[in-house]
Amino acid sequence: MTYYYHTIVAGNFDRIIEKVTLLLQEQGFGILTEIDLQKTLKKKLDVSFKKYKILGACNPSFAYQALQVEDKIGTLLPCNIIVQEIEDNKIEIAAINPFVSMQSIENNDLENIAQEVSKKLKKVIQNLSNEKSF
Repeated sequence: MTYYYHTIVAGNFDRIIEKVTLLLQEQGFGILTEIDLQKTLKKKLDVSFKKYKILGACNPSFAYQALQVEDKIGTLLPCNIIVQEIEDNKIEIAAINPFVSMQSIENNDLENIAQEVSKKLKKVIQNLSNEKSF
C-alpha cells in the first residue's frame, strides 16, 4: 500500500490549486496552510525551483475524533496535498494516505477514522483524474 494517492492533469497551475481547494471543501476539508516552496527556496537559498505548493488540509470533524482517541495525533496533522508542476501545463497532485501513516500508531480506534479520511482524499484525487484538463 502506497503512502499517497496521485494523479497528473493538464492545465494552469493556479487554476488547479483552486480546483483542488474546491474538491477538498466538497469532502469537508479546509486549507489551514499553504506553503509555496518555489518562493520559499528562492528567498531562503536563492535557488530556482519548479512550481510546488504544499496544502495543509484539515477535516475538523475527523481531526476532533482522532484527537479524542490519540492526543499526539496532531503530529501527523494536517493532511498534506502537494501540487507540483512537472513540466509546462503538466501538474501532479498527490495526497497523503492517512491510513498508511496512522498504521504506525498502535491505537485501533484510529483505524476507522483513518480509513474514512483516506476515502475522502482518494475521492479528491479520483475527481481530478476524471477531468484531466483545467
